[in-house]
Amino acid sequence: MSSTLLEVTRASHEEVERLERLIVKDLQNEPANNKDRLFQSHRVRNMIDNIITTTEKLVEIYEDKDNARRDEIAALGGQTAMGTNVFSAFYDRLKEIREYHRRHSAARVVDANEDYEAMLKEEPVIEFTGEEAFGKYLDMHELYNQYNNLKFEKPIEYSTYLDIFSQPNIVPRKLKFSRQYREYMENLLEYLVYFFQRTEPLQDLDRIFSKVTTEFEEQWENDAVQGWEKTSQENGHLSADHTVIDLDFYSTIEELKEVGPEKLKEALAALGLKSGGTVQQRAERLFLTKDTPLEKLDKKHFVKGSRGSEPNGGAATSKEVDNSKEIALMETKINHLCDLLDETIVRTKENVVKKQALTYDEMEAEREEEETQADTESDDDEQQIYNPLKLPMGWDGKPIPYWLYKLHGLGQEFKCEICGNYSYWGRRAFERHFKEWRHQHGMRCLGIPNTKNFNEITSIKEAQELWKGIQERQGVNKWRPDLEEEYEDKEGNIYNRKTYTDLQRQGLI
Repeated sequence: MSSTLLEVTRASHEEVERLERLIVKDLQNEPANNKDRLFQSHRVRNMIDNIITTTEKLVEIYEDKDNARRDEIAALGGQTAMGTNVFSAFYDRLKEIREYHRRHSAARVVDANEDYEAMLKEEPVIEFTGEEAFGKYLDMHELYNQYNNLKFEKPIEYSTYLDIFSQPNIVPRKLKFSRQYREYMENLLEYLVYFFQRTEPLQDLDRIFSKVTTEFEEQWENDAVQGWEKTSQENGHLSADHTVIDLDFYSTIEELKEVGPEKLKEALAALGLKSGGTVQQRAERLFLTKDTPLEKLDKKHFVKGSRGSEPNGGAATSKEVDNSKEIALMETKINHLCDLLDETIVRTKENVVKKQALTYDEMEAEREEEETQADTESDDDEQQIYNPLKLPMGWDGKPIPYWLYKLHGLGQEFKCEICGNYSYWGRRAFERHFKEWRHQHGMRCLGIPNTKNFNEITSIKEAQELWKGIQERQGVNKWRPDLEEEYEDKEGNIYNRKTYTDLQRQGLI
């Protein structure tokens, strides 16, 4: 019955509407934990993909490039080669329908809603490693090993790598043109994209990257990409970004030799020059670049196939610019993904630091506890807590025992006017609150120091009267500078401040 094109069109529209209703129904349910949230997001993502696929088929049908839809509509209207006969077309269709039901008399009506409702309960297969803990953390151990193998610096710890992998600008620019670094950046970008697609399936990553690319192109044209500003080449010299040693600080070859063979070798390799030979030869070769442009140096000083030995320097420069742009774009995308995954990165760092202090048995026990807690979390949320006595909740989210409630006197209320008439339940909480921030803030507002003298004082009036009395008692022993501050004249005589001032006014001192 659904063999006709119009029936296929009607069924497709029905399927799209039913999927839209299912998406709304699924999103109305609040997921209990991270696992349920991922299942819900992936279910919705799959339904959206089905809607897109079905809609594309409908667009093809409505475009009607083969005129099949037009011919079918014409046939329904009774238009034939012999003319128009509406009744003949109607009875032919009626006969076809009766014949179909005669052949399939035992067929039952299938409720399509049942199949679609089952989609709300399915749990899509999402591939996560054990380290990723179902999307809670990043698993970057392979990338960490690859980064250490680049040998930019001394090998670093995994926790340190998690702090710096999102900051490609810390890598010297001269080291970014190597094949190993490019492969590392490609693998890093691929992993972050794959992880983001698994944890945030409803995000449109293509649209995000399209916007990032557009902004990058504008910044690249304006030379505003951080770490990739165009370096000027005055007199054919490469800027400090491409050189390891600043030759302006060295006036002779002997001074340059003191840098050491490894630094000289690294500087020569960055310039594309031969890096072999003794320290003297390396220093002489590098010192040539101080006053002589690279283009005017003899080709024998360059490594075979390097930029200086190629006859077509313009093509090499263009290729280098394109390579720089691709690497810079990858770094920009990685930075944006790290911003989107900032909370996950922070959780990963905290988890790594915590695991460093645990034994293997403790880590296994914690993992099993998390799995058990995740399974029972949703069940606990669905159960209503029976608490007719309005008892306080314990650490497990359940009311504390009644005997414990009576033991601590939690039914006794203490109000503190200094805390804004805040209520404290139980003697212990009341005594402890005098050292807490709320009471301290209230005392500061009154201009009274929060000392032991004011313990058990909850009334503002009583606190002010007590503070006034304390100030009056302290006035007897208060330091009086007029009588107790000492002054000495030229002859060594000691006077208090008042006497010294009087004698000075009379001109006797």
